[in-house]
Amino acid sequence: MTGDPLGIALQAAFGADLILLSAADRAPYERDWRGRTAGRALAVALPRTVADVQALVRWCGAHAVAIVPQGGNTGLCGGSVPHPAAPHAQLILSLKRLTAVREVDVENDTLTVEAGTTLHAVQQLANAHQRLFPLSLASEGSCCIGGNLATNAGGVQVLRYGNARALALGLEVVLPDGSVWNGLRGLRKDNTGYDLKQVFIGAEGTLGIITAATLRLFPLPQQQQVAWVGLPSVAAALVLFHLLRARCGEQISSFELIGRLPLELALRHLPGTRDPLPDVHPWQVLVQVDQLSPDDLTGHLAALAGAAGFTQAVIAQTAAQSASLWALREHLSEAQRLEGPSLKHDISLPISRIPDFIEQAETALLRQHAGTRLVCFGHLGDGNLHFNLFPADPDGMATTATLDAEHAALTRWVHDLVAAHEGSFSAEHGIGQFKVAELARYRDPVELTLMRALKTAWDPRNLMNPGKLFALPEQ
Repeated sequence: MTGDPLGIALQAAFGADLILLSAADRAPYERDWRGRTAGRALAVALPRTVADVQALVRWCGAHAVAIVPQGGNTGLCGGSVPHPAAPHAQLILSLKRLTAVREVDVENDTLTVEAGTTLHAVQQLANAHQRLFPLSLASEGSCCIGGNLATNAGGVQVLRYGNARALALGLEVVLPDGSVWNGLRGLRKDNTGYDLKQVFIGAEGTLGIITAATLRLFPLPQQQQVAWVGLPSVAAALVLFHLLRARCGEQISSFELIGRLPLELALRHLPGTRDPLPDVHPWQVLVQVDQLSPDDLTGHLAALAGAAGFTQAVIAQTAAQSASLWALREHLSEAQRLEGPSLKHDISLPISRIPDFIEQAETALLRQHAGTRLVCFGHLGDGNLHFNLFPADPDGMATTATLDAEHAALTRWVHDLVAAHEGSFSAEHGIGQFKVAELARYRDPVELTLMRALKTAWDPRNLMNPGKLFALPEQ
């Protein structure tokens, strides 16, 4: 595609250092992380400054080229790659060179960084100043803060600190006309009209391009205790959660639910892993509690064992043991990938509904799709489950082909059950291009009308990440 006149003109305007044209150079940016979809891009732009971003946006507007903002390209819904059916040529605008640290204000507990800064780098920067930036994801080494905000990322510490939306105090955004909205404010209270930053957070680049953010910091916990508890049921896990929270309050930063099958997949596929407990348990939870001693957590769990119905738990005694338990949790997705294809669902429910939902879903699945394996784990404390379906083992009745053929029907069944339990079909992965139809089906019509009105008013030509959140116009 190096001979495309529009691409040649773009590269001539901005230079070969900023614009990649060859198919080989574009390829890593054009395919999503899971390999589910790819779309052809006119080129990949690698701006170094916000001024570069502005100039690129203006050029695209003048030439009717759509823009696909991209950070680390670790999204799971195809939001950061070109839509295969978009009517316009599409430019991937990678923010990964925008990594400047604009400001660290220790006394205000804020830092301001550009959008291409990796989440891990933000965490390290905070730690260097004896502060905590609590957003934590399995992909934190490669995902970028701009993408985290554009998708309202969640992760494992939402229970105490909230998701990305709660961690951003201000944004800088390049708008569809190339102008810049400078909302980089380090204020906890700013009651001066619409809170515009919240419109861009979670918008997946469909309204503008986040180029920098002012982020909240927290005191660095002096102690963090991690425990792994084996439980007989999800209901027992919920009892433990409520009882432990009554004792520890907001000190609980993570409460992760893990089914037996996802644990077995990790033990099967990840070298060096072992079951933390001597006996097999249908369910387990990983708990992290801040500002508590190991003896205190041991005492709490011992006092609650009878009421919650568990007999085995292990509490990490060293930082290495804590890291080992967390690694087991964080690599569950990788273990699933190594097991093979599956149908993945990122759902949220009121935590009170989770035991009934899982029981109903598992019973119905085994009845209607014999042999299907349920891989369920997630953030019980904030109601977010990763509810994934695998075909049976090779000698079972279900096959990958069967699940693929019934993908749409199974997904609709799961999401309808989630809706019946007053939940959401998308908890932390966003909509992207894979869940557009689901948004139209499950979101309130009045909400959809308001969202489309906002999109039309701010991006009337639909050049900002087309085909994401909303369906492409019919040709």
